Amino acid sequence: MSIWSIDAQTVTHSIQLAVAPVFFLTAVAGMIGSVAGRLARIIDRARKLEEMLRTTEDHELVARYLKELHFLRERGRLANVAIGLLTLCGMCIGLTIVLLFVGQAYGVSGHRYAVISFLLGVFAFVSALCCFLWETAMATRILDFHMLSRAKAAVRHVDAQTRD
Repeated sequence: MSIWSIDAQTVTHSIQLAVAPVFFLTAVAGMIGSVAGRLARIIDRARKLEEMLRTTEDHELVARYLKELHFLRERGRLANVAIGLLTLCGMCIGLTIVLLFVGQAYGVSGHRYAVISFLLGVFAFVSALCCFLWETAMATRILDFHMLSRAKAAVRHVDAQTRD
């Protein structure tokens, strides 16, 4: 009997077994898109800050821009790590699909490797989510709410003057 001669029921079961991790791959692809979008915004903002640094002479603004550039560099690194982990996750889940399909279709005993590959993929995915969470937390740390307080104080001052 040839290795390529398998019955329809075995093929059907093999496909059913391999389809479940495909949904996981869809989630991974969505996350890669999301993190890549954030990375693109980080890069665009860094380029804008670098241009503003070239044209400004105000030392206070230079200090603020440099501080924000530092945060953007750290956020960019985290986004890159998250993308790397998500890519590793996708590769592990793809390998899991192959191992499950080949194991079921051709009777190759690779289930133990499939479990290890799947667990590595899940670990990489969770690690990428942690990087994503850390990056989003960093994004809010740089916000300058003192400007908002100044704006509110100015509005109150204008309101007080118009009442008098």
